[in-house]
Amino acid sequence: MESDNEFIVDAAAIITHAKYQTTITSGNHTIIADEPVDIGGANTGMSPYNLLLASLASCTVITLRMYIDRKMWVVDEININLELFKNPKGVLIESKLAFKGVLTDEQLKRLITIADACPIHKILIGNIAVNNSLV
Repeated sequence: MESDNEFIVDAAAIITHAKYQTTITSGNHTIIADEPVDIGGANTGMSPYNLLLASLASCTVITLRMYIDRKMWVVDEININLELFKNPKGVLIESKLAFKGVLTDEQLKRLITIADACPIHKILIGNIAVNNSLV
């Protein structure tokens, strides 16, 4: 059966008895995730929430750098700080951007729009389905 799904990337995770240290692999890369000590982990890596924000943060600044480079604007550094909040309506991610460079107010407004075009941002605000199955 043909599928309309376009493969993008894969990742795998394995956890053994070390609460809650998890080894995550994707491509040729490996990272460790864990939970903070106050909820039973050993804090040996970022929590899943931290990893989610790290993915959004890195994608956003990469997207901005690509756009700034194409426009040949003078920007030496792009910084983003994200905070995740739970509230009665769901989840809110606050994003604060800062640029070191020579930018007009109009360019800065455009960069806010470009930040929203980051692929991970689009995934997070889009229609997501997760299909769990046994192997």
